[in-house]
Amino acid sequence: MSVSELNAPAQDYLKLIWSATEWSDRAITVGAMAERLGVTASTVSDGLRKLTQQGLVSHAPYGSIELTETGRRYALVMVRRHRLLETFLVNVLGYGWDEVHAEAEVLEHAVSDLLIDRIEEHLGYPDRDPHGDLIPTREGHQPRISAWQLSECEAGSELSIVRISDASPDMLRYFSGLGLSPGTHLRLEAQHPYADVTSVCVLPSEQAIDLGSAAARAIWVVGHTTEPTPPAK
Repeated sequence: MSVSELNAPAQDYLKLIWSATEWSDRAITVGAMAERLGVTASTVSDGLRKLTQQGLVSHAPYGSIELTETGRRYALVMVRRHRLLETFLVNVLGYGWDEVHAEAEVLEHAVSDLLIDRIEEHLGYPDRDPHGDLIPTREGHQPRISAWQLSECEAGSELSIVRISDASPDMLRYFSGLGLSPGTHLRLEAQHPYADVTSVCVLPSEQAIDLGSAAARAIWVVGHTTEPTPPAK
């Protein structure tokens, strides 16, 4: 069996299970999967049972949901498809970064591995998608960089944005309006926990911005002098 032999919901399940732990150590739950996919918890449970029977997922009732080695390999194929398609849509077809997630969700189930390889070659083998997420290699290498949510950082830090969550198109449009994207340099001026506000200054323009808690949690940063770990070739 290959990932292309799985139906679209199964491919979505594997990609979601893997993506949920890319930036968090907490395993995803059935309820969270149901909410993200817009289906009922019983539908997710049935899907997980089938994936378990296929040797792609390890899941005990009310227990953690984990990918097997084969499931992880298939998940990374889907993640690679999705992120290369997003990059192609932005860099070649001129889509906005807030538009590409939904388009890639549809296209990733229809494209062949050959087409994805050709897209990767045409793009010059990018290592990140428009939101800063690392693109797995064809061999399935996917390093994890040491980055932190802006909401967790201390005042006075000079930081570089390396990733912005693509979970909300509205929030991506909000960040675009503020000029915030991967590669933007910031100085964190203050954390105001009781007001749920993070105050930053964009460098070198010195533009002051106050971000709400949801926005600060959606931005991932590294120290201004720290280079992200490049993906393995």
